[in-house]
Amino acid sequence: MRYRFSLAYLTVMEVEPPEAVQIAADTGYQHVGLRLWPAGTEAPFAIFTDQKVYQATQQALAETGITVADIEIIRLNAQFQASNTQAFLECGAGLGAKHILVAGDDPDLTRCTDNFAAFCELAAQYQMTADLEFMPWTQVPNLKTALQVIHQAQQTNAGLLIDALHFARSASTLAELATVDPALIHYLQFCDAPLHYEHSTEGLIHTARAERLMPGDGELDLLSLFTAVPKGEDLVVSLEIPQKERSNTVPAQQRAAEALQKMQSLLKQLE
Repeated sequence: MRYRFSLAYLTVMEVEPPEAVQIAADTGYQHVGLRLWPAGTEAPFAIFTDQKVYQATQQALAETGITVADIEIIRLNAQFQASNTQAFLECGAGLGAKHILVAGDDPDLTRCTDNFAAFCELAAQYQMTADLEFMPWTQVPNLKTALQVIHQAQQTNAGLLIDALHFARSASTLAELATVDPALIHYLQFCDAPLHYEHSTEGLIHTARAERLMPGDGELDLLSLFTAVPKGEDLVVSLEIPQKERSNTVPAQQRAAEALQKMQSLLKQLE
């Protein structure tokens, strides 16, 4: 099976998008992930608000041959309106993005499902998939709930995003994962982490956004997870490894190269 690798936004979040694209090209990735909208309280992202940054990113993509695997982040909360995402989708389409990371933050699961379906319909007009990522601190905390939303939404471009960290921290099992329709898996997010962790919402979020480990440097059973994931003929593996403290001393390019090398070494054990 052929694997293609994507450099996730969080791995090199301190650099601007054009530099992230160049780093991906220089270190052996085929794709990059870009964040257009804030995940929390961040300021608006320049790639979405500054035409010069947007055009520089387009130019870097054209010059390097790197393509955009995914864009972030759509949050389905109680106030969500699919119509408000038009500019986000137009921005992503202009960058050639294929997939959209979606999180479920609405305690009303019926409304969350309806909004997910509406967003899928809109994303389909731009030839993009909407990939629902379960995270243990959100209202879609595990694989079972994510699949419930996806199946009830009944949209052909709906996808399921498996993140190694969130999978390990959620009430999800490899047996459940093995039954998933491979057509739902458009890309994966991989990293490593310790087995023991802070169970509070604050602790979960901090680890997810700032303190992940390189593949093989932690204690997660990444090989079993990777083996259990239903796969089509082609698979994008996004390496999402934010290391906020380490980024103060280790350059983004070095960390990106290390992430790819360690993930490739891990996958060689399956050959």
